[in-house]
Amino acid sequence: MLGNQPLPHIQLIQMATGHWLSRIIYVAAELGLADHIADGAKSAAELAGPTGSHPRTLHRLMRTLASFGVLTEREEGRFALTNLGEALKTGAPGSARSSILTFAGQPWWRVWEEFPYSVQTGNTAAEKVLGVPFFDYLARYPNDASMFSESMVGIHGPEPPTVAAAYDFSNVGTIVDVGGATGNMLVHILERHPGPKGILFDRPHVTTDAPALIRNHGLEDRIKIESGNFFESVPEGGDVYILSHIIHDWSEEQCMTILGNCRKAMKPQSKLLIVEFVLPPGDTPHFGKLADMIMLTIPGGEERTEQEYGVLLGKAGFKLLRVVPTESPVSIVEASIA
Repeated sequence: MLGNQPLPHIQLIQMATGHWLSRIIYVAAELGLADHIADGAKSAAELAGPTGSHPRTLHRLMRTLASFGVLTEREEGRFALTNLGEALKTGAPGSARSSILTFAGQPWWRVWEEFPYSVQTGNTAAEKVLGVPFFDYLARYPNDASMFSESMVGIHGPEPPTVAAAYDFSNVGTIVDVGGATGNMLVHILERHPGPKGILFDRPHVTTDAPALIRNHGLEDRIKIESGNFFESVPEGGDVYILSHIIHDWSEEQCMTILGNCRKAMKPQSKLLIVEFVLPPGDTPHFGKLADMIMLTIPGGEERTEQEYGVLLGKAGFKLLRVVPTESPVSIVEASIA
């Protein structure tokens, strides 16, 4: 040990073997263990049938999960949920189970096996493995697309309230959420700011879950859903255009198309808000730097620094006005038509 840190070689080995724990948690999610013991402690023998598992092997898995705080072992080999394990139940706040089944599932697992290909070529491993670009793959499999959208809410769920709090939307007339998927960002903004109305714009298969979310928040009268493809056009005449975790998904050429369509639709005084991880300089740790590797491997985009956003926006005919931090890892890149 060096102080409170493991020796360097131990740290590196721990980093490299993180996939062991990933598979353990994935199997727990796939078997629905948290759902099966939600109403009280159970033994592996009781759960073997419902989960289609080998009793002794399942006991060993549950014992391991207990060592990581997901379960707790009670008398007579029975296991119960901990607070951490409660979050693994289907429908629990944060959508952890959907996120785990998505990001630790077989398609992504196979894609990450080709990560060296992405580093060596700059091309996406996802397209090599899946045969089509990632978002085209989701368009072909609606169930996967729905789970992916739920996963995005789980991962980015804490962000919308912080965006709504960090930026003053009070005097805005219409907010256009471009590529807004379920509408999670828009509903949080409109709940905090009663004045604006919203347009949720995305492809039809992506907005499948949006009506229920909007209805649950009581915002049917203030949010209109419009279907379309931001590579072709976006709704005209908005006062604020939001691109939340959109620009980081695409190549620079594709970003130019998206930004160009936003520019065409905007009024001279409209604002463009890009909600993304804005990478800090130097060695400063930030989740966005790990996300940058995900963007490289899966959709083919990238995360950027403030300076890099300034360059990108300038090429698209915008002027970067400021970067507004939030209480979450994302920032708001505010721009206007140059």
